[in-house]
Amino acid sequence: MAETRAGLIIWDVDGTLIPADLRWLRRAVARTYDIEESAVVFPAARIHGYTDESIVVDTAIASGVASETAEEGFSRYADVLMQVMRQGEAELARDQAAYPGAVQTIATLAEHGYVQTALTGNLRVSAEFKLTVAGLDSHLDLEVGAFGSDARERFDLPAFVADRYQAKYRHPIEPARTVIIGDAPNDIATARHAGFGVVAVSHRITSEELWEHSPDAVVDRLDPDEVLEAIRSAQTIRSAAKLDR
Repeated sequence: MAETRAGLIIWDVDGTLIPADLRWLRRAVARTYDIEESAVVFPAARIHGYTDESIVVDTAIASGVASETAEEGFSRYADVLMQVMRQGEAELARDQAAYPGAVQTIATLAEHGYVQTALTGNLRVSAEFKLTVAGLDSHLDLEVGAFGSDARERFDLPAFVADRYQAKYRHPIEPARTVIIGDAPNDIATARHAGFGVVAVSHRITSEELWEHSPDAVVDRLDPDEVLEAIRSAQTIRSAAKLDR
């Protein structure tokens, strides 16, 4: 396949393209571990920006499930989660519709030659389901994405993107032209760990708080022109940093 000069954009999903909502996790955890939904307790940390496996196991333990049982039960979780989400598809479409501008921004980036994919803590099956229901899957090449079903630790996920991208497009990604777009501090940390650029979206956290974690750019909304400008700024910053080394 021909090399894409614009670069690679890696989207987070929950909180970035669609609103985050823990109801599916709560329902699926309750069913997986046979506890009441009202008894599900999310840990104080390690929720937003982490992988489903990490969140589910930690949540089960916080909800009173023994550690060994929590670990063993995760093998059932994917099937339970998809049952829950398919049953609630209309609810998902209503309450987790794409953020304003998301569809248009993805389409604009595609027009400018960017390859786009996802890096998310969601399991692949649930990420694909959410993106399809929200109408966001048209220009995303999920074959080269990375998901919570690939690794437990989010920092391990960029390597899956790199390997899958090279296998499909027949050339390696350029870290300086690769940009993660996310909404949480852990998205920023993941990009930094991988050597990628990063644009943060202040959907859930204020821009001031996001700047404390040193992203390359922050946008307040998914406006196509603003996001494109932020991506190009991030690429310029990463390219300059590469030359300085």
